[in-house]
Amino acid sequence: MKLCELIKNMRTKEIVGNPDVEVKGLCTDSQMVKEGDLFVCYVGGKHDSHNDIAEITEKGAVAIICEHKLDCAVTQIIVDDGRAQIAVVARVFFGYPDKKLKIVGITGTNGKTTTAHMLAGIFKSNGNKCGLIGTLGISYGERFIAPELTTPDPIFLFSVLSDMVSSGVEYVFMEVSAHALFYDKVHGITFEVGVFTNCTQDHLDFFGNMNEYSACKMLMFQNGRCKHAVINSDDELGVKMLKNSEHAVSYGLKNPADVFAVDVDCKINGTKFVLNLFDELYEIKLDMPATHNVYNAMAAAACAKLLGVKTNVIARGLLSVKTVSGRLEHVAKFNGADIFVDFAHTPDGLEKSLQSLRKLCKGKLYCLFGCGGNRDKSKRPIMGGVAARYSDFCIVTSDNPRFEDPYDIISEIETGIKPTGKKYVTVTEREIATEYAIRLLEKDDILLVAGKGGEHYQEIMGIKHSYDDNTVIKNIIGD
Repeated sequence: MKLCELIKNMRTKEIVGNPDVEVKGLCTDSQMVKEGDLFVCYVGGKHDSHNDIAEITEKGAVAIICEHKLDCAVTQIIVDDGRAQIAVVARVFFGYPDKKLKIVGITGTNGKTTTAHMLAGIFKSNGNKCGLIGTLGISYGERFIAPELTTPDPIFLFSVLSDMVSSGVEYVFMEVSAHALFYDKVHGITFEVGVFTNCTQDHLDFFGNMNEYSACKMLMFQNGRCKHAVINSDDELGVKMLKNSEHAVSYGLKNPADVFAVDVDCKINGTKFVLNLFDELYEIKLDMPATHNVYNAMAAAACAKLLGVKTNVIARGLLSVKTVSGRLEHVAKFNGADIFVDFAHTPDGLEKSLQSLRKLCKGKLYCLFGCGGNRDKSKRPIMGGVAARYSDFCIVTSDNPRFEDPYDIISEIETGIKPTGKKYVTVTEREIATEYAIRLLEKDDILLVAGKGGEHYQEIMGIKHSYDDNTVIKNIIGD
């Protein structure tokens, strides 16, 4: 494709060189440059790729998008913000694949993954070919691509969307993170429906405060990005968004909503409730416990109804989703006790999971968890307090310590536990902590292993070591 075609929708400051050069590929990583690439330079948090220009041109890049003029012989497109242009050129290069798909975007602190999988279950039951993009990876047809980011970077994202078009996919259910909205990774995509699940404390290491984090979530529903919006009316930010939107539909259990549930009956092996879906009543069964999964189901049902799916198909599709990896997943029984693995890594997520399990627990409720290193430190004591209040006994351990000392992370968690007076232990090695917790279990107890969910690694000092809570648990109990 000619460079001039790629940049026709771009705001440029200056073009240096020949804009008619042929571009064979796009790249933002100097180590991955190939002959014929258009390379996009930008200033990142830790690295400025403008400094790699010699390596980039030596490897065969034919043109550069950059933020200031560089000393090189190839064509340069000078712009104000290189990062902001990545999605612009990727969308053009891959032939505007988003226009050939019906894409649903789901944003929120918690619930994105489960809601996306519920939507996929509904639309598969409706006979549609679906794609999923999110924390657990990318899947469509027989293809599965292992996860790297919740929302992929634009070049990869639009290449995947293009392949989905070629594979006959009709609907795509995509998790849209706050980081993706901040960096405008989904630039140009008009979502058929935008779904907002909730906004609670997370990522404050990046956003600084809840106001900035909330403002990024709201970007999803501004400037005509979504044709329809489905908003949680029980969330503080959701209430604000509903007041400022004329075309949004709401769902909730506490505040008035267009979609709501009554007669909710949660058991350890599933949930029943009567769904009021725009004044149409239908009994829903889920093979998942917990009230927060009722919220996820209401969000998915509202979205599907807006897109023309019949209510009986919605009910069938919700029931077809037997489990979502690492999302309050029942993974084993041991000594008459039940063991769950959950991704809960925020104060709100951990609280909701423990609250739900507390209602189902006839014995003691144990909580094993940790907090990630080099991330929001302010949530560590909060999560310690949550775990102590809602469980009978806590096992505090490591969860992706990254470049921090696990003992320091655990110590910060302890400051939230100690004021409660609850008993707890600290065991730095997660596998040893898990075995210790399992050996405590007796009949009717419940153990929640929280924080990692469906992750398959433990990140320590920049290295991702193979680790999976589910596998570790089954190896311990000999399953």
